[in-house]
Amino acid sequence: MRMKFLALAAVALLAACESTPNDAANGANTGAQQSSVRPGSAEDFVVNVGDRVFFGLDRFDLSPEARATLDRQAKWLQTYGSVTVTVEGHADERGTREYNLALGERRANSVKNYLAAKGITPNRVNVVSYGKERPAVVGSNEAAWSQNRRGVTVVN
Repeated sequence: MRMKFLALAAVALLAACESTPNDAANGANTGAQQSSVRPGSAEDFVVNVGDRVFFGLDRFDLSPEARATLDRQAKWLQTYGSVTVTVEGHADERGTREYNLALGERRANSVKNYLAAKGITPNRVNVVSYGKERPAVVGSNEAAWSQNRRGVTVVN
């Protein structure tokens, strides 16, 4: 008897949680998340466009993957014409402080120049180099270094 009662209670609970196909049309919660990201915001840029590109060891040339990200950035910046950005150039921990600051600047300028070639007015894009001073990933291995050799576009 007790088993029948528990089984009946379980069925009743499941039935109470069941939704019908019309629930979504009537505004019921379907489990899908509504995006709370405001178009044109810094969060929109990071989430929907991508804010960073990566570089090879001692390199500042743009890979095909980096160019694809920068194409999306340029399109977004064209859509939101009043937005200005700062491109941060970063390096991994290897090399002197001075060398990495110079390399970070070359990386940031590579990003800026690519965006300018795609029609973004250069005065909307500032550059700054942090060299090895602001690692994204702490570690002394290739996995960490590859994430730290980057250019990050930050919406101002």
